[in-house]
Amino acid sequence: MRADLRLSAVSLVTALVLGAGAAPALAEEPAPTVGVGRAVTVDTQRGTFRVTAWTDAPQATVTSVSAKVRQGDTVLADLPSLVENPSSRGTFALPEESALKLTEDGGTIPALGRYAIDVTATDSLGNTVTRANAGTLDFTLRPVLTSFDVGVSTWADRNIHPQGTLVGIQPGSLDQVPLPGRSVSFRLGWDETAIGTAVTDATGAFTAAPIPLTTRYAWYRAEFSENGDEVHGLGARTDDADVRTRRMALTATADKTLAVNGETVTVTGRVTDPADGSPVADEPLEALLGGGVPLAVRTDAEGRFTARLVAAPGPDHTGWSVRGTGVFQEGLYANGALAMPKDTRTNLVAYRLDSNGRLTAWGQFRSPYETWAGYMTDQTVLLEQSPDGLTGWKKVASTPITTDVRRSFAVGVATRGGWFRLHSLGSSMYAESVSRTFQVARTSTRVLSVDATPEPVRKGSEITVTATVQHDQAGWKPLAGQQVQLRFAAWGSQTWKTVAWGRTSATGRASLKARTSVDGTYTVVYVGDASHFDSTGRGDYVDVR
Repeated sequence: MRADLRLSAVSLVTALVLGAGAAPALAEEPAPTVGVGRAVTVDTQRGTFRVTAWTDAPQATVTSVSAKVRQGDTVLADLPSLVENPSSRGTFALPEESALKLTEDGGTIPALGRYAIDVTATDSLGNTVTRANAGTLDFTLRPVLTSFDVGVSTWADRNIHPQGTLVGIQPGSLDQVPLPGRSVSFRLGWDETAIGTAVTDATGAFTAAPIPLTTRYAWYRAEFSENGDEVHGLGARTDDADVRTRRMALTATADKTLAVNGETVTVTGRVTDPADGSPVADEPLEALLGGGVPLAVRTDAEGRFTARLVAAPGPDHTGWSVRGTGVFQEGLYANGALAMPKDTRTNLVAYRLDSNGRLTAWGQFRSPYETWAGYMTDQTVLLEQSPDGLTGWKKVASTPITTDVRRSFAVGVATRGGWFRLHSLGSSMYAESVSRTFQVARTSTRVLSVDATPEPVRKGSEITVTATVQHDQAGWKPLAGQQVQLRFAAWGSQTWKTVAWGRTSATGRASLKARTSVDGTYTVVYVGDASHFDSTGRGDYVDVR
């Protein structure tokens, strides 16, 4: 044991009592000693062991280490000199060429088992120590699987067939000794659950019952462990599965090339032997739409299968596919085109019916479950009209848009009012959708009895133009208090100019005045308001002299 430089208990008590008085003499430091560590059996050659030894004496070195192996009080081996490892100073071992052996092999150990090891170490100053029971010599057989093979698995025989040999390595001689009657277990990869076992025969050989192969690229582990007086340790060995696949042919078709959300797509097909076209029955397959959830199916006696899949559009969800899922299949894959338009929403943002009969609707086309898209596609949005807002929808206008998840648009038409909606026709990328319906209406108006007097008229004189404005209120009624314009177009011109403004009376009558200069036509125009259409009266030609 290494020297302990701490104060002794007596010295510590004395120091506390004396306080600040004269310091008492410290306890004398023990002489440097030699230390011995734990003796450990070398697992690869259990007829040997190693141990560490050291000295705390300054400038001293360990010069010799010896050991005794005993059973109780009986010394079975006296080992006068252990050899220091040149690459690991302070570690001493019994050389392998001097390994302990059984008496039947010319050694001194009577039987397999565990034996005590006493170790004595001496340094260059003559200090020495003996550590009894420094360790235990594990003089037992080390189990080893000298062979392990899972055989060849085929489509006709879909099992592995574990077999191999288990032996024990004898200490000292390193002879291989059969280990009969032992149970060897088998595991898939690093899984700790055993999938089978086999018992060794008189030669240490074992053959297991067939175990189903579950994955093509598997490896298996055989294990044996025991902790007894004759055998101690764990033996393990691995082997890769050798799988021989069978080539097959798969043909398949889908009953449609476009499916909207929630629509069923039926994929049918057949699996055959490409050599002679014969059906392959009871083969596992999986079918899926785009990147959706696969559906497991199996072929029937004629090699045929049917998969009914529900379209659920999502990012990059296009096409259908069928593939084999069996371990022994080869060549089982088929796919085809299938468009699954993404859900959309066509929103009505605003609308306006102007007094001139022009309806404009503003909307937004969206794919509500996407925040972005790396592609663009052309869409068409219709403005549709219905006589009752429920049925008989007909296109009255349209506009093209290029869609990338979200796009605003406007569409317009000349109309006297009615029920309308926006309808996105959809494409292979985006499904169709319609907005809410909306109704627009204005009251019809008319300008009657436009009359310019006097006529003919002298150039530079004033002319008076009168007219009557009416609106349709379950019959034509006077439209009072509304703004009207007097417009004039010179003879031979198509350009109309506003030359005066006025308002209608309580009877809807308007009277407007203007100075004449050239021949031309006068008319009165009602400009409309928030609830009335505008209207224009017939012109009255005036001859200016």
